[in-house]
Amino acid sequence: MIVVFGDEQDEPVIANELVRLAEVVMIAEGLDAGTGVSITLVDEEAMALLNREHMGKAGPTDVLSFPIEDAVPGVPPHKTADGPPVEIGDVVIAPSVVRSNADRDAVVFEDEMALMVVHGILHLLGWDHVADADAVAMERREEELLNLIGKVRA
Repeated sequence: MIVVFGDEQDEPVIANELVRLAEVVMIAEGLDAGTGVSITLVDEEAMALLNREHMGKAGPTDVLSFPIEDAVPGVPPHKTADGPPVEIGDVVIAPSVVRSNADRDAVVFEDEMALMVVHGILHLLGWDHVADADAVAMERREEELLNLIGKVRA
């Protein structure tokens, strides 16, 4: 797995734990070994701009996903015989928003950050939570993936 990690903000995070979690999720979701994903941490101003430009919503959010592949949950994209490695997309997280949410909900910041990584990658793989049934399925999968590293869904 290839995880490109960028940190463009000031909130302290443990980057290697987030990268390892991304790798665990990608393996558990059945992706090929050379599959790539980008995870970038940004400040609230950058996240608000992305949220407005891409989602049409005002203000910052905790996580945004920008898929490259047209994926279906449970059917991971694979490299074709002659093709390049698969890039599933970009996950952008605003740790200061995640910290505010964790404080509000009385959960551990690191657990909430782990959830954002899992949530973001699942979106890249076609998971969604618009319909109630899809939300339940996505939350169940998040729990399963977080359990792989000894975390619980916040």
